[in-house]
Amino acid sequence: MTRRQPTARAAVERSLARIAEVDRPEIWISLRPAADLVAEAADVDARVAAGDDLPLAGLTVAVKDNIDVAGLQTTAGAASFAYEPVVDATAVARLRAAGAIVVGKANLDQFATGLVGTRSPFGAVRNAWDPTRISGGSSSGSGVAVALGIVDLALGTDTAGSGRVPAALNGIVGVKPTKGLVPTTGVVPACRTQDVVTVFARDLDLARSAVEMMTGVDGRDPLARTDAAHAALPARARLAVPLPTQLEGLADGWREAFVAATEVARSAGFEVVERDISALLDAARLLYDGAFVAERYSAVGAHIAAHRELIGADLDETVAGIILAGAAPAAHELFDDFERLDALRLRGAEALDGCVALLTPTTTWHPTLAEVAADPVGANSRMGRFTNFANLLDMASLAVPAGVVDGLSFGIMLTGPAFTDRVLAQIAQRIAAAPRRLFVVGAHLSGQPLNSQLVAAGGRLIGAASTAAEYAFHALATTPAKPGLVHIGAGGTSIVGEVWDLPAAGFAAVVDAVPLPLAIGSVLLHDGTRVAGFLATPAALEGATDISALGGWRAHLARA
Repeated sequence: MTRRQPTARAAVERSLARIAEVDRPEIWISLRPAADLVAEAADVDARVAAGDDLPLAGLTVAVKDNIDVAGLQTTAGAASFAYEPVVDATAVARLRAAGAIVVGKANLDQFATGLVGTRSPFGAVRNAWDPTRISGGSSSGSGVAVALGIVDLALGTDTAGSGRVPAALNGIVGVKPTKGLVPTTGVVPACRTQDVVTVFARDLDLARSAVEMMTGVDGRDPLARTDAAHAALPARARLAVPLPTQLEGLADGWREAFVAATEVARSAGFEVVERDISALLDAARLLYDGAFVAERYSAVGAHIAAHRELIGADLDETVAGIILAGAAPAAHELFDDFERLDALRLRGAEALDGCVALLTPTTTWHPTLAEVAADPVGANSRMGRFTNFANLLDMASLAVPAGVVDGLSFGIMLTGPAFTDRVLAQIAQRIAAAPRRLFVVGAHLSGQPLNSQLVAAGGRLIGAASTAAEYAFHALATTPAKPGLVHIGAGGTSIVGEVWDLPAAGFAAVVDAVPLPLAIGSVLLHDGTRVAGFLATPAALEGATDISALGGWRAHLARA
């Protein structure tokens, strides 16, 4: 694996500088003293200089605070539960043996119960890019620490989606391996039979490398198992996507962004087919609405029951209510749910027959902190539609970024049968490498001042095109002059532009150079296809002039 940092000392200094720079104390429950980090970095650098093979040397890690790190308290998000482990969790020990340095313990939804990142007495973790919105959970601090560049890697856990939802909402990668591949020794259980140690990173190759280094039975976790890797991905493969009705209720623009992502998958050589995933969605509801919640009580219910006076203070009220309710189901109800799950597993396998993976949005919406505070249970329940079933049905999954919608990160997810972990990574890599189509309406048009950016990025003009009659077009109050395309639906106008093909790397370079108040989103063309395109954020329209009636930027320039 390519070294990401020249020295461990440089990595530690960078992490410490970023912690001070971003000023996000809610990310952390505890941090290691700077002197300890510097001393460990010196040891790692000395070992590398002596010829030791340390593939993660020069990388820093955040660890979710339900995973043991020797010398730091494990709280699982509750000070009343805290203990100090004398040894690292197996996953942590394996990363440290490869040269990675643990910076600290990251905040989480208490007892890993939640997908929002707000259920912690240590503070709600705010989104990396919009502090008014949630980070996603329960691995909230881990995801934000990676997104903000504080650390290279972070460990989370995933029972219902906690290792994938924060990835989607913060624009990073989240890898949830097959259950048992990474031992959970030294992990405070949420649901012991369903918990998985996960990895966040800004790069899929790095995340997968970390998973591979943590994989393998350790002789202490009775649920750990040996990998049984599937065959390599065929050149022509089929991806399943949900029926259109199963995508209802997504945040504004997310359905369109998902359709655009499926088009990219097609351009990468995949056949995309719609499949009824109702069996998977029914299984997802069993995780909280059925008797399986009893396992959460088995994990930490006795602690909450013994400290009821702390509910609303050190013990989060919503979390306590969910876990204490786990004492109610009778044994026969649990066995009834096992029977239901077995039937749903068969139906789900039939629905995905002939497909290498299921492609979905990672989650359904990105609420504000205020929206979650107003409806903590309802807001959270919307988050796990496409994630809750994976562990119950023994499936592998990973989440990757798929663009920005209205200034917020949008992510997609690949899910497949147990032990398809490497196949899912190959699919994601192939999609990431696929050429992208980009619709331009302003300064990137042929002959305009920024067109050279597309040419330098390896772009190829496909031809003139126009949007569906659902858009408004504005001359923005910027210098230099720029147009702003905004989707308004019925009553809109068709706007003329151009479609360009760009290689994946070139597309990424163009996207990275897009200045505010513009963003890249999904644009519906007149022929019904969707491509990425330049869109204006709502803030951009302040002082802008509506030029929709002119139908395009060149017409506006000619008139000016």
